[in-house]
Amino acid sequence: MAETTPHSFGGSMGLSSMSLSKGFVTIVASTLALILLCIIFAPSTVTAGSLMGSLPFAAVLGIVGLGQMLVVQQGGFDLSVPGSVSLAVVIATHMPNGQDAGLLPALIIAVGFALAAGVLNGIMVAYFRLNAIVATIGMNALLFSAVFAISGGVPRITTNLLAHIAGGQTLGIPHSVLFALAILALVSFGLKKTVACRRFEAIGANPKAARAAGLSVKPYQAMAYVAAQILYCTAGILIAGITREPTAFQGNSLLLPSVAVVVLAGTSLLGGRGFPISVVIAAFFLNQLSQFALSIGVPYSAQTIVQALALVFGIGVYSIEWTNRFKKEQTSSTEEENHETV
Repeated sequence: MAETTPHSFGGSMGLSSMSLSKGFVTIVASTLALILLCIIFAPSTVTAGSLMGSLPFAAVLGIVGLGQMLVVQQGGFDLSVPGSVSLAVVIATHMPNGQDAGLLPALIIAVGFALAAGVLNGIMVAYFRLNAIVATIGMNALLFSAVFAISGGVPRITTNLLAHIAGGQTLGIPHSVLFALAILALVSFGLKKTVACRRFEAIGANPKAARAAGLSVKPYQAMAYVAAQILYCTAGILIAGITREPTAFQGNSLLLPSVAVVVLAGTSLLGGRGFPISVVIAAFFLNQLSQFALSIGVPYSAQTIVQALALVFGIGVYSIEWTNRFKKEQTSSTEEENHETV
């Protein structure tokens, strides 16, 4: 779905040409156009105060999107996002019971749950060959069972320590944004610079060819779900710190956006290459789009429609081979001119 389109920078200035993914170019252009629209029609959404308030949630969405991207790279979908994020939120707020001393054990337990969920998802999909959507829906139900067992569906105030770690700022930059950038750097380096992760992309693109080449396909496919759960857990912990009194259902609003940002970033839904930077930019785009929609009078209840439209936009953009279409039109035009000349 995502092609790499060469774009030359510098030309006669002597700068070397760069190869940028189609998804990166599209999402950057779309984000710049959205910012321009915000400046013209909703300037309140691009003020420093507004951005400082919305960037933490864009960062959380970016982290969740990176987890979903890893699963999509293996040709699957992870629908356990709501339960995973909500469980991490509940553990991080209910188990410490407002006491900073109980935060570390709670975080360790949250990571343990995430690892267990990831391993079970990976085994069901990679080894038992269950449909990824069916397997992860079942896992989501199990995770929400744990959410209700721990919280009873009742929200609880976060600890001061977690509020400082996740909701604080350094040099005016929200800590959640710094966490997102660090995770982005880690995922980007792993996918692009390590042999194991290059094999991960190759397996996602063509599992049969990878198996024929002697690669162990199933462990890579399973690890995608494990890594994704760790990222969902991280996002849930950050939400628990950003929001003073998070609900037990904080993850419900992240499922559709997590898929939307992956699609908007140009990741192939059939598996293969992923574009971590594009995913994070898409998270900012989608979050800013929601802010823009709210500022011009679109009710909050219609936010799902806005996100769905963004998803449809992404699918539409990457489903059309614009380059090939342009070449065909150019060839057809040339043939008509030659025919008229003759």
